Amino acid sequence: MFALASFALLPAVLAAQSVGGRSEVFVNSELENYLRFLQSEGTAPLYPWSIRAFSPQEVDRIAPPDSAHPWAERYALANDTSRGVRWDWVRPKAQLIFNSTFPYGANDGPVWAGRGLTTVIEGGIAARYGIVSLVVAPTVFVAQNAAFKLAPNGRGGRLVFADEGYAGYIDRPQRFGDGVYTRVDPGQSTLRVDAHGVAVGVSTANQHWGPASVYPILLGNNAPGFAHGFIGTSGPWNIGLGKLHGRVVWGGLEQSDFSVVQGDSSRRFMSGALGVFIPRGLEGLEIGAGRFFHSPWPSRGLSARNFLKPFEGLLKSGLRETGEGPDFRSDADNQLASVFGRWVLPGSGFELYGEYGREDHNYDFRDFVAEPDHISAYMLGFRKLWRRSESRFATLGVEVLNAGISPLEQLRFQSPFYIHTLTRQGHTHRGQVLGSPAVHGGAGATLSANLYEPHGRWTFSWKREVRRPRLVGLEEVDQLFTEPDVFHALNLQRLLFRAKYQFLFGLTGVYEMNRNFGSDAFNLNATFSVGM
Repeated sequence: MFALASFALLPAVLAAQSVGGRSEVFVNSELENYLRFLQSEGTAPLYPWSIRAFSPQEVDRIAPPDSAHPWAERYALANDTSRGVRWDWVRPKAQLIFNSTFPYGANDGPVWAGRGLTTVIEGGIAARYGIVSLVVAPTVFVAQNAAFKLAPNGRGGRLVFADEGYAGYIDRPQRFGDGVYTRVDPGQSTLRVDAHGVAVGVSTANQHWGPASVYPILLGNNAPGFAHGFIGTSGPWNIGLGKLHGRVVWGGLEQSDFSVVQGDSSRRFMSGALGVFIPRGLEGLEIGAGRFFHSPWPSRGLSARNFLKPFEGLLKSGLRETGEGPDFRSDADNQLASVFGRWVLPGSGFELYGEYGREDHNYDFRDFVAEPDHISAYMLGFRKLWRRSESRFATLGVEVLNAGISPLEQLRFQSPFYIHTLTRQGHTHRGQVLGSPAVHGGAGATLSANLYEPHGRWTFSWKREVRRPRLVGLEEVDQLFTEPDVFHALNLQRLLFRAKYQFLFGLTGVYEMNRNFGSDAFNLNATFSVGM
């Protein structure tokens, strides 16, 4: 009955779109990924990729100047020169996701696909008038959330669904309760003003910090976007030595119903900043850094110090500690920081990128120099495009992540990334990791091959991710695990354009060895979507 009801939603959603038009005021993740490949080839202009999502004005800057690309008939990507109000439908999509044995999925925003069938509906409107742009793009999903074997975590009641290894230190449920899980999320919605080189706005859209596609360390689209305000550059500023692009963000983070934190302590304030520098004379190179803070929401209300936190000192020895009340304890805040870079070799179809991240402050400069690998993570990746004809090209992408516990564990205690002993929800929002789940787990690698042609694309990918056993002493579970949890996933996907519709078919086989540090398990993941 659940599956039949889910399929019945599809025609109703698509029938409501007969009045729609183009939606290139808003760039979805599919189109964004496509434009990134065109940029590496030189078909699209160079533009920094480490601060996303893009505004309509930025889309104008990265749009290909001509139609010599495979999807030219599908997407109208020419610069917008129209006057007055321009509006479009955000391309609507209805999607079904099926997992046979256990939950599987990542980098899908607010959606959590449990065992069984999950139905997702996305859509909305986008409008633009001069310097003002508006996107209203909510997401609704209904997850069957069928039962599966949970890993014991030593908890009872609602917390039996909490994280299997660190239930007291990260809000990352194994399962969202014992029934159907439904959510209406504001999704990729933004109100923004771009004027005189400055951008100001409010948003619930996902932010991508850094160049990673699969394994972002600080922020990506694995969790729902959180409500936030921002101010920054509307495009790179020329400062003589190069160009500078940046953003400062403030927002609120929520927890799931399966967090150990209760009452007023459940509220968190986030503040963060990131910047990208494009050196003069080094075409295609961008380097940058970002800082993200979790802070307990002050009982006396927010102060200027909360908003200025991204600009405080880098070393903990220079910060105010206890003595001014719980609202001002710097040791109650959790900082994550990273540096990153991306180099597109113009016209070659090749780009190389990477990121290095740390959890929490260094105490002093000596600590930073002596132990740079303490609770650290790094990501490396490359992409390559081969043009087969004017209407076809093939691509290969590889991304590798290592966030494992370093050998310093022999001398100094280390916890996995995204965990902080005083901010008990970890680096999460509504029960999902804000960066990449693999960063919390230990390591990951992805290889993806694509063939783009006028009617869509074919994709084949392989993914391997590793979760290390939990550390003894951080939780009250007595059982000690020694073997890592490792899964391999093979995926085949077909995106197909037909008339004004697009269809996506995907099949993934996931074999997980020592699942939850127990026995092996196999999961079949199938996806189908239809949209405009």
